Amino acid sequence: MQGRRPGTIRAVLILAGLLLVFAAIAWAVSEGRSIALDRAVILALRNMAGPSGPAWLDETARDITSLGSVVVVCLLSGAFAGYLLLNGERSAAILMIVSVLGGLLLNDLLKMIFDRPRPDLALPSLRVFSSSFPSGHAVLSCVAYLTMGALVTRRALAAHIRTYVMGIAVFLVLLIGMTRVYLGVHYPSDVLAGWCIGSAWMLACWQVAGELELRQSRNGRQHR
Repeated sequence: MQGRRPGTIRAVLILAGLLLVFAAIAWAVSEGRSIALDRAVILALRNMAGPSGPAWLDETARDITSLGSVVVVCLLSGAFAGYLLLNGERSAAILMIVSVLGGLLLNDLLKMIFDRPRPDLALPSLRVFSSSFPSGHAVLSCVAYLTMGALVTRRALAAHIRTYVMGIAVFLVLLIGMTRVYLGVHYPSDVLAGWCIGSAWMLACWQVAGELELRQSRNGRQHR
């Protein structure tokens, strides 16, 4: 897996920034400082679309939000990992699997730690069972789709192709997160925190995988 990953120093700085933002959001949530703004944003989105939103918009939001669910993410990630294995890219397949499974476990752990109640603004047709902070859909979509995008573009020579693929991945992540807020099943702070921790985990996995591959390459050259 010869990826165009960021330099180590830049990656560490980005990772630290994401974790600091997550910590700031977590502090605000724990202290109850975000609740007024959170509710205002959800209601503002609802008011823009009408009292409960037109039927087609609600249905579209539910369809989009399912792309970040555990079942869909695991199915797509597993299929993509299988393709990588069949293509002889074992390290990339392992990265894909470890990123998604690790992200899932990390999200569950954070939900247990914070145990934030869900908003009471969800649409009547929706049912949710886990706690609210951080948004699992935001975490998993970041981990899965950004990793897929990075793996697809790692050998693309043309900058416009890399920009297009990663742009699609980022747009999908943002869209999934926005639907969580619109549907009223997450506060905006849940989604922002999910984006931060999901991106941080993805970047950490990518960097570790790159370093391991680099060491293996060096060891291979030394034994020749």
